[in-house]
Amino acid sequence: MSAIDLSAYLKPGDHVVLGQACGEPSTLVEALIEQGQAIGGLSVFIASSFSGAFTPQTADSFALSSMGAIGALRPMTKAGKLSVIPCHVGQVGPMIAAGIIGCDVAMVQVSPADADGNHSFGLISDHTRAMVDKARVVIAEVNDQVPFTHGEMLRSDEIDVAIPVSRPPVEVAPARIGETDEAIARHCAAYIEDGSVIQTGVGAVPDAILRLLGDRKDLGVHSGMLGDGLVDLFEAGVITNACKAIDRGVSINGALIGTKRLYDFAHRNPAIRMCATSYTHDAAVLARLERLVTINSAIEVDLTGQVNAEQSGSAYLGGTGGQVDFVRAGMRSPGGHALIALSATAKGGAISKIVTGLSGPVTTARSDVDVIVTEFGAAELKGQSLAERARRLVSIAHPDFREELDRAAFEIRRRGF
Repeated sequence: MSAIDLSAYLKPGDHVVLGQACGEPSTLVEALIEQGQAIGGLSVFIASSFSGAFTPQTADSFALSSMGAIGALRPMTKAGKLSVIPCHVGQVGPMIAAGIIGCDVAMVQVSPADADGNHSFGLISDHTRAMVDKARVVIAEVNDQVPFTHGEMLRSDEIDVAIPVSRPPVEVAPARIGETDEAIARHCAAYIEDGSVIQTGVGAVPDAILRLLGDRKDLGVHSGMLGDGLVDLFEAGVITNACKAIDRGVSINGALIGTKRLYDFAHRNPAIRMCATSYTHDAAVLARLERLVTINSAIEVDLTGQVNAEQSGSAYLGGTGGQVDFVRAGMRSPGGHALIALSATAKGGAISKIVTGLSGPVTTARSDVDVIVTEFGAAELKGQSLAERARRLVSIAHPDFREELDRAAFEIRRRGF
């Protein structure tokens, strides 16, 4: 890393914004960790990270912030080495543009340029354009192992410093799917019909759901992220995007989070378009999608339907992300649904995740919630009274906790709510 002298481009006190998720510029991150202390006073923002490069020890080189404890950043919050900015993922780009999140230096990972001098942002598009437009200095890690994906491009003349590398980009292996995940997936899959447009994340439950959709026809995709689980459905002809009112024939996405299999599939694939969050999460865009089924997760849900996807007590475990944008869109979509999926218990069954009161913040308000799903069933809450919501949520809690929860639900009923 001594070949890259960041002090030639960074000033003491600079604010640096990094490409996130699997678009993290690993070579530049390593240089920043090595040289940050000597430059001095650096502040670094990364929305999520899966590389494992950031540890309590490496974070001593700069002040690190993020929109949540997402991926490999969770230990950082526990150690008090990560400042969390609670925000929707779609707000990050506008906050960078407005200078609320400082961006003196943008560090991005891109593909090699095409014949016209355009680099693809490759694996991440969310707020990379906002970073580039705002930064005093744009440092691009040009990685010949990054796929060239369709969507927003970075012109060669927009790059101040190009660092050529050849290394595998960050990968996220598929999660192991257990019996509980499969049970949750079965209840979720029942809401996905032929012609549905799906939004999902990555992980065991989303992958388990996708495995159950092989008999569907003409599914569409409009999502903030795509994982390996979708490749099988593409190759089987299940995902065609043929029924979408907009972007027909194309899957809209903001981040590729998976393995080389996904990256190779996306390389120069015109059926996948990488877009900024100003498009993937925009309310006006989402409002044009019928039969939109959105699938998101939670740490806990209370008996009125309030969802916490961020924090359990003092432990910060997740983030706001794009949940609220997609929950609202799925709930309002004609023929669509917004699913919040979670296991009924945590810590080996010791605690219930259907609770009488949240231990952390409200990520999604009860007024926005549509369907809550556990391995014990689906509770449809939209349009239901508080008392009926409580009754339905108790029915999908783990049996060991239903009696206790039902007593709390009785109080809600007694008050006439």
